[in-house]
Amino acid sequence: MEGKEGWPATGSRSRIHKNSLSHCWEFSRIPLRERNELGRLEARPTAGWKPTPRGLTLTALEVARTFAPLMAAGTTLAAGDGTRKVPFMYGKDARVMKNGSNRPGQVAASKTEKLAANVPLLDVNRATQALRSELIAATTRVIDSGRFLFGADVAQLEQSIASMSGVKHAVACASGSDAILLALMALDIGDGDEVIVPSFTFFATASAVWRLGARPVFVDIDPKTFNIDPNKIEDAITPLTRAIIPVHLFGQCADMDALGVIAQQKGLHLIEDAAQAIGAKFKSWPAGSMSAVGCLSFYPTKNLGGFGDGGMLTTHDASLAEQLRLFAAHGMSPRYYHQVVGLNSRLDSLQAAVLNVKLTKLDEWTKARADNAQRYDELIRDAGLEGQLGLPQRDTRCEHVWNQYTVRVSGGRRDAVKAQLGAAGVGSEVYYPVPLHLQKCFQTLGYGPGSLPHTEKAAREVLSLPIFPELTAVELETVVARLAEAVQVPLSKAA
Repeated sequence: MEGKEGWPATGSRSRIHKNSLSHCWEFSRIPLRERNELGRLEARPTAGWKPTPRGLTLTALEVARTFAPLMAAGTTLAAGDGTRKVPFMYGKDARVMKNGSNRPGQVAASKTEKLAANVPLLDVNRATQALRSELIAATTRVIDSGRFLFGADVAQLEQSIASMSGVKHAVACASGSDAILLALMALDIGDGDEVIVPSFTFFATASAVWRLGARPVFVDIDPKTFNIDPNKIEDAITPLTRAIIPVHLFGQCADMDALGVIAQQKGLHLIEDAAQAIGAKFKSWPAGSMSAVGCLSFYPTKNLGGFGDGGMLTTHDASLAEQLRLFAAHGMSPRYYHQVVGLNSRLDSLQAAVLNVKLTKLDEWTKARADNAQRYDELIRDAGLEGQLGLPQRDTRCEHVWNQYTVRVSGGRRDAVKAQLGAAGVGSEVYYPVPLHLQKCFQTLGYGPGSLPHTEKAAREVLSLPIFPELTAVELETVVARLAEAVQVPLSKAA
């Protein structure tokens, strides 16, 4: 028997088995702290249906599904004593507030459940332990084979990365840093040349240019995406310019449409630093497929990380792939005959075996990172922190893979907030506190404070939060709860 609009009959104690609702999307939108409060409710919908005083006894999961139609418009759920009301706003802008309050700096749920004691910035062991047996089996096969270099595992990884990157060729190397260096060497960039790079990036982007005797020319970023600003590039081009290296920072691709046009019009090489962006896309194009050469990193903290250093180069060009292989193997072909002065930059078979196992989980991990980022957005908004934090901005043309979830903390408070999070057991990091154009080793290039204002502002404000795939819901809520506490601490006390 059913009540009005298909609701369970009044006075019934119908129960819906929890397991059938364990993956209920609507319930996943309810902040965890509020779920305990909703554990057993007498539901009193206000939209034209009056239950008996006895009401309905529902679990939180049942509330999530059964009341979803009314929640779309808003309804009031009364707690068992009939006095405390919990208004629900459900749907696209779902949030839970008690007594209508959602003050800035207060996590939406009003009843505090136990938070995590500590939340690390990254915990690579969670993924490793989940794949322990497969990883041991894969590395054991390499040990038993005796093929520690140039083995089948390396060839398999190259084929898999080429396929997922949408290119014909992938060349393994020893690190992401070597990948950039090898790309420049294969394109014959060296003494007297200039290469345009962002300053807001890891050191390796510019150090590879410097090592070859070329000059890194630093360009400011788009403050929304942290990526190099194409509108600033033309002013940096001179007759000596040979290449542009855009960095797909934090897992989001740079504006490759605009950069591709500039490179083509000016006759410049385009090299993608995709070290943080494996699996990312610009429109339908995978990172590493939109340039002469793409450069990937398998450093352990990356979305696809090995048990040490490792890298990969991607290209559509068969002859360029041959040059990359040549430079990565001492410039030697055939054995002991050296055509050029190259590097010793090889990915060993043990690392490749580990990466082949992990690659099977990359799509799943990428989705988990994206889900975590979305949940952060919701929790931060529910806590009323949008006015105090700048949330990551998504380019709608991109598929972001969230190597980092980076917020902005303005007003000179970033370092104090980071210290307060650390004291509360929450890991965070600043990527990057000193822009490359202001590093001591590049001071002869003539840059100074104020040269790249958006880059320098970002360096003062950015703070990256834990985003790794295995984060639990409680850990995500803990991060935001501690963040809410940190941003409210007076600057003098936090410092």
